[in-house]
Amino acid sequence: MYAEHFGLRELPFTLTPNTRFFLNLTSHQEALNLMLVALHSGDGFIKVVGEVGTGKTLLCRKLLNSLDDSQFVTAYIPNSYLSPDEFRCAVANELGIYTQEKSNHDILQTLTQRLIEHAHQGQRVVLLVDEAQAMPDETIEALRLLTNLETESEKLFQVVLFGQPELNKKLDQYALRQLKQRITYSYKLKKLEPDEVRGYIHWRMEAAGYTGMPSFDSEACELIARASGGIPRLVNVLSHKALMSAYGKGDEKVSAQHARRSIEDTEGVAVPSAAKVKQWLPAVAAVVAVAMITWVVTIVGMQQ
Repeated sequence: MYAEHFGLRELPFTLTPNTRFFLNLTSHQEALNLMLVALHSGDGFIKVVGEVGTGKTLLCRKLLNSLDDSQFVTAYIPNSYLSPDEFRCAVANELGIYTQEKSNHDILQTLTQRLIEHAHQGQRVVLLVDEAQAMPDETIEALRLLTNLETESEKLFQVVLFGQPELNKKLDQYALRQLKQRITYSYKLKKLEPDEVRGYIHWRMEAAGYTGMPSFDSEACELIARASGGIPRLVNVLSHKALMSAYGKGDEKVSAQHARRSIEDTEGVAVPSAAKVKQWLPAVAAVVAVAMITWVVTIVGMQQ
């Protein structure tokens, strides 16, 4: 593909949550710092909410990689659309507990014992739940009951919920008020500002092995920023296609023309209105020039 053309070791704008491409953007770094502080202080529930494509899963993976294995034991549930029994089994399996042919009572007993063992070893158990907005209400209640497992002095495990804004609406339900009251820290991921989009694009190119002057010119970055609305996933899609367009034409830099083509080729986004105006400016200028020449010729002819 275009990797060799631009001197890249790998493709820079894939949609997989590769933590090597994690950039310390203000919103994401604030969220990461908040989670680390809360987990080290022993707080029970943390909630991180963000729109589709804002990098929640990448942030979750970054948090997993940032926790010291000697202090924390982690359990990661990537798909939360589970029944209460399935959810308990998933948590137990993540902690190395064999659950087949065991009753729910046996699973809870074994899980409790495992949590106590980790507490005696000075380790905190952290459960990370991705796509938490998909959890059925009954499963959310099962999660709350699990967090009742505690010693006289501390909780036996902590929970971090990652979800779309629908998670807030779900937790606003009267029936789930007990869990909502346990959320001690909450953070909403923000979309990227235009300057952050520019830095994000250049960072991912460098992380993928690009060297030299910026590969995307300022107008290309501006178009991608406005068309994507600052959503990192859309920035990735548009930047990837813009690179393909530049490669197809044998160009060394990504220009506004390449960015515009990538936008026109992507569903759900549109060429920003200002960009459309710019696109027509040369034609408008030509029409005005012809009109002015015609007017001058007419005036001169009348004077003669």
